[in-house]
Amino acid sequence: MPLSGLFSGLDISASGMHAQRIRQNAISSNLANAETTRTDEGGPYKRQFVVFTADSDRRDVRLLNKDVSLDGTMTKGNHLPIPADDFPRDERFFGNGVNVAEIREDSRPARMIYDPSHPDADESGYVAMPNVNVVEEMTDMISATRAYEANVTAFNATKSMLMQALQI
Repeated sequence: MPLSGLFSGLDISASGMHAQRIRQNAISSNLANAETTRTDEGGPYKRQFVVFTADSDRRDVRLLNKDVSLDGTMTKGNHLPIPADDFPRDERFFGNGVNVAEIREDSRPARMIYDPSHPDADESGYVAMPNVNVVEEMTDMISATRAYEANVTAFNATKSMLMQALQI
């Protein structure tokens, strides 16, 4: 097996950790600016979110080779042969990492609160507040943290298997 094939699992997990770190940074920025009513662009801060895509550059093309067939292959215990139809090859499910496609601004409108004493209040006494929901952001932060931890676990499991393979 080529060297790149050995490390593709590590590469995929690393891409997931990188993407979740960027997501955590965006969430942290949202939480830090949840009360920011004045920005350089004018108006209140706008919530940001990360858009992920599959990273086709990380695809392991050897797994998609249609000429390699498991049809008729016997297991070590001489069990029944493996029928080819049981292992369909679908490009969407082989060896992709994750990419951060972009960081978008949320299009939801600003929250309007009544506070006539606020320096950014309009003539009616309403202040345009950021469209950041702190509870939603905390839930997203927990989700991003769990996804990061899952990638760390997968990375460490792959690393452990590679280390054990070296001892054979």
